[in-house]
Amino acid sequence: MALNRYTGMENNMPQSFSSMLDRFFNESVNSKGLSSFTPHVDACETQNGYEIEVALPGIRKEDVSIDFQEGRLTITGERRFEKSEGDGRRYQMLETQYGTFNRTFYLPDNVNPDKIKARMENGILMVTVPKDEHKTMKRQITIASEDDRDEATTIKPKKAKTTENGKAVEA
Repeated sequence: MALNRYTGMENNMPQSFSSMLDRFFNESVNSKGLSSFTPHVDACETQNGYEIEVALPGIRKEDVSIDFQEGRLTITGERRFEKSEGDGRRYQMLETQYGTFNRTFYLPDNVNPDKIKARMENGILMVTVPKDEHKTMKRQITIASEDDRDEATTIKPKKAKTTENGKAVEA
């Protein structure tokens, strides 16, 4: 029996070039492991507001938090790995991402934060951010001329007389 130096790589070495390439690309794509992931998002603007759809399969609504502050809508949460290998199972492949996530969206000033609504349906979080009608209304601003400015700034003072007993009387 020959003694071989143990480097820890023997069990992990791929058996063929093809399996080495498969392993390389799978590990580089899934390099984040179980610490974090980034859920997929679809966002659009409508006439009345903004709609954000976040794909969160397998996540309960209790594990998601939505905050709005200073024009930033932040969605945070966690997808926990709850599968156990105790039942004689040994996972050969684990492509689902787990861990914490955080997505931030910068919204314009014309939104109404008091009317933001969110609902979870079939693993999709739908957030509706309405526009503020007062901020989006078109207003026509009139331009004052020099004559208008002179009339506005000219104040005609009223003359008042005082009597000997200190009461003011208009003249």
